[in-house]
Amino acid sequence: MNKRDELIEKYASDLREKCSVKPDVDLLRKVTIGCGPSIYNKDSSTVSGTDESELDTVRNNFLIKKLGLSGNDKLKEGIDKVLEQYGRSNRNKYRAVVYYLLVKHFGKESVY
Repeated sequence: MNKRDELIEKYASDLREKCSVKPDVDLLRKVTIGCGPSIYNKDSSTVSGTDESELDTVRNNFLIKKLGLSGNDKLKEGIDKVLEQYGRSNRNKYRAVVYYLLVKHFGKESVY
């Protein structure tokens, strides 16, 4: 198993155990590939739920640019809901898992 497949398995486990979600592994694989090399870097592979600049990056670069949502689509509420679902006290919120949950939350599976 290559490194990316190991990470996808780890992300699927997080979805099952921490988010109580049965993952669509095909979609999770596509979202993970879409994250590019950031999944291999310790810092960029996670999302800080308390850093406003980090959350702005998620909103602007992922929700607006990648998913094509508009700024008035209640993006902040969606991010908050996903972070709550993942568990705010959970220290390691993997970017691919957060993005997967956001894709599901906003019903944008068709982008992938």
